[in-house]
Amino acid sequence: MTPSKTELPKTANVMRFFALLLPMLGLLFLLNNYLIFWQDWPGVLALFSNWLSSDADSLSPAVQTQGWLQVGGWIILIIGVAFYVRGRKNLPLRVDADRLGQSAAFIVRGCFWGLVLIGVVDIFISFLRVEDWLKIWVGDDMAKSLGRPIFRGTYVHYPLLLLGFVIAFFNRSLGFIWLTLLVVLSEFSIVISRFVFSYEQPFQGDLVRFWYAGLFLFASAYALVTEGHVRVDVLYTNFSKKGKAWANSVGVIILGLPLCWSILVTGMWGKGSSLNSPLHSFEIYQQGFGMYVKYLMVGFLVVFSISMLFQFCGYLLSNVADLIGEPSPEDEEGKDERLPANGINTSSGPV
Repeated sequence: MTPSKTELPKTANVMRFFALLLPMLGLLFLLNNYLIFWQDWPGVLALFSNWLSSDADSLSPAVQTQGWLQVGGWIILIIGVAFYVRGRKNLPLRVDADRLGQSAAFIVRGCFWGLVLIGVVDIFISFLRVEDWLKIWVGDDMAKSLGRPIFRGTYVHYPLLLLGFVIAFFNRSLGFIWLTLLVVLSEFSIVISRFVFSYEQPFQGDLVRFWYAGLFLFASAYALVTEGHVRVDVLYTNFSKKGKAWANSVGVIILGLPLCWSILVTGMWGKGSSLNSPLHSFEIYQQGFGMYVKYLMVGFLVVFSISMLFQFCGYLLSNVADLIGEPSPEDEEGKDERLPANGINTSSGPV
């Protein structure tokens, strides 16, 4: 059913623009981070620093072209979002709030399935490598290659992560409860192998940490939309609907969104930053024959920030919708309960 068009206040569409632009800026920030630190593109700041310096020819023409392409990307994104909002200025805010929530859900689903696949495949490779059986399966050369973090990350982990997003596109269910079960079973297997068979290897503990970290960080966006996060609601419980919407909106703008951007900017501003450095070097644990997933666990913070950025912005739009009096699904359900199929109010009270 096509949403009905109603005249919305200008401030509502300003908030729509703000809420739609921020997640897109986050994705473009990640793309530019990859281009700058993995592909040696100059970046916007380096381009303008070169342009304003006395030695304006320090960057080659090809590199300057790459820099201007990056500048154009930021400009096109802002203009594109502005035109998108203009074309939807009279549509309900909750429609775009739902789309932002669905985008966050897709990101989390894709990473969730990638997490499961990478955990299963990597621990199998690590087990074969510890027992010196890997070369029997794949040969000496491939066994040596799989012992190098950059090879395993590039040709094993990343394709499995991509496969996870393919699965997420066709399968919209998400089994966090099953991942919880896998974490419990992994820990249980450590207990059994240690105390029954006197066998324990570093990769067993790595798998528990890998899955548990993903479970904790990936579920944050889902917990937000289902009101699953813990609230100190001494005052909030007694607020009116609009009072709760104000509290949620101010909280998202002052606390939620700055948290996401702080993680991204401080962790990815430079090549040696806390997130970029492990990701760029495919950092692994130092205990030897463990799983090669430490750098991916650092990447969980990137997934957390981006998924929460989408979900926070969707949450913001839904609360702004409450502030301007836009009907919510709960309101519509209430109307359906009060009105029979023919639309005539048959309650005993005055009409």
